[in-house]
Amino acid sequence: MTAISASQVKELRERTGLGMMECKRALQEANGDIEKAIDELRKSSGMKAAKKAGRIAAEGVIVTRLAEDGSYGVMAEINSETDFVARDENFLNFSRQVVDRLFSAKTVDVDALMGSELGAVREALVQKIGENISVRRAELKQADSAIVGSYVHGNNKIGVLVVLKNGSSALARDIAMHVAASNPLVVRSTDVSADVIAKEREIYSAQAAESGKPAEIVEKMIDGRIRKFLAEVSLVEQPFVKDPDVKVGDLVKKAGAEILSFTRYEVGEGIVKEQVDFAAEVAAQAGLS
Repeated sequence: MTAISASQVKELRERTGLGMMECKRALQEANGDIEKAIDELRKSSGMKAAKKAGRIAAEGVIVTRLAEDGSYGVMAEINSETDFVARDENFLNFSRQVVDRLFSAKTVDVDALMGSELGAVREALVQKIGENISVRRAELKQADSAIVGSYVHGNNKIGVLVVLKNGSSALARDIAMHVAASNPLVVRSTDVSADVIAKEREIYSAQAAESGKPAEIVEKMIDGRIRKFLAEVSLVEQPFVKDPDVKVGDLVKKAGAEILSFTRYEVGEGIVKEQVDFAAEVAAQAGLS
C-alpha cells in the first residue's frame, strides 16, 4: 500500500473540507493520487448526504427578508443537528441563500428549491460539516395596500411575519416583536377554533367539578376561565410588551391600522428529538462485540 504523507492528507482536507481519517482512507484507495481521490469522493457525496439525512435536525435558524416597500416578505426555518453548526458562518450563508432564492421567486416551494442547484450546495455543506442540514418550511406574506413587517429574535431561534392594513413599517415590526415574545394563538378571539374551545372547556369542567360548588356556579366558573383563555391567546387582547398598560388592539387602532395576519416560527417546534441513552448504547455495543 502506498505510504500517505501528512501533507497529502492536509491538502485533501483543505480542498474537500472532509475529516482527516476519511481523507487518509480516500488517498490510500487512490494510491496517493489526490485528483483521483477527489473524483471518488465526489462520486460518493450524494450517498453520504443521504445517510446523514436520517439524523434528526432540530436546531438551526429562522431567517426573514422583506421587500423595501414592505409589500411582501418571506421567512424560512433551516435546520441543523447542533446549535454549534447553527452558528457556523457556512451554515448561515447557506440559510441566507435559501431565503434570497425564495424571496426572488416569491415562493414557499421548498421541494422545488432543493431540486435546484441549491440542493447540491446543501449536499456539499452536509459533507463538509458532517451534519444533516434541511430546509424545513417557509412562509410568504403579501397583500395589496398592506405592510408586511418582520422580527427575528437575537438568537435567530424565533421569527415572525406580520401583515398590517394601513400601518407603518415601524408598527409592523413592533407587533412582530410582540408576537415573538408573547406567542399568541390567533389575531382575535373569534379566530379560535371550536375544537380548541371545546378542549379547554373539557379541561376546565373537570377541574371545576372537584370544587363541590353548585352546578350553576360551576358553569359560571367555566365560562370565566374560557373568557380568560381567549383573551390570553388573542393578539389584540394581550398587553403590549413595550407598554403593558396598553393592549395590542388599542395600540393598532390608535394608529388607524388593523392586524390582518401573522405567522410565528420557532426553531424545532413540533420536532420530536431523539433521546439517546449513551450508557445503554455503549452497553449494547459491548454485548455485540
